Amino acid sequence: MHSTLFAHVPVPSTGRYTLQNPQLLKVDVNQGSGAVLARQGAMVAFEGQIDFQSQYRNNSWRNVRQMTGEGIELMKCKGNGQVYLANFAQHIHVMEVGRGLTVDSKYVLAFDSTLGVGIVAIDSAVEIASAGAYNLELSGAGQVALLTSGEPLVLEVGPGKNICADADAVIAWSTTLRTQLQAPTSTSGVWRRRGSTGEGWEMQFQGEGHVLIQPSELLPPTHLRGGMLGFGMRGNSLGGSRA
Repeated sequence: MHSTLFAHVPVPSTGRYTLQNPQLLKVDVNQGSGAVLARQGAMVAFEGQIDFQSQYRNNSWRNVRQMTGEGIELMKCKGNGQVYLANFAQHIHVMEVGRGLTVDSKYVLAFDSTLGVGIVAIDSAVEIASAGAYNLELSGAGQVALLTSGEPLVLEVGPGKNICADADAVIAWSTTLRTQLQAPTSTSGVWRRRGSTGEGWEMQFQGEGHVLIQPSELLPPTHLRGGMLGFGMRGNSLGGSRA
């Protein structure tokens, strides 16, 4: 039996996270290095003796998620073997958390269970309900696998080099950075994405670190529903009157 398909066999590796290809991640799970937390439904195959469990969240996490809508359904992978993860053929990127990483939970595929996880808010320069945003903050020694729609862009932020980006395209950034979410228009114009240009909320970054941006963003809102306008990178709704 001959086919070019047989060129796509598992990639030999010694590390915990290995890219099988740009859209498929192989994770080595073993008792000695602890469990891996992965997005529920992301497993496409596995080898060995792997136990998949829904990840328990304490009351504090549940309360924050209920208030903010931020969160990710996780499963715990433990045992001995290899797990293959993917999410709608998005591009996968593995990185060390290092000094800390803040990330939109929609773009998390998997991470070490030894990492600390918290939820942080981004201040909004416009005092409108729900204009702020909430993200996951990962800390400690370990790795995380992130998702992007297409090949990403990494921008460095340093002294005298501030970075601004469309909030809908931002994936993650160094926790050491100072951030601010703001509308690039006057308060009376936040309902329109910068007039006819289609641009909406932007994020400003200051300090020293890096910002990860994907070459994709949510489509701008096209109509009002019940006096509410769907807006923002997490589908938050902003209250407002009809024009």
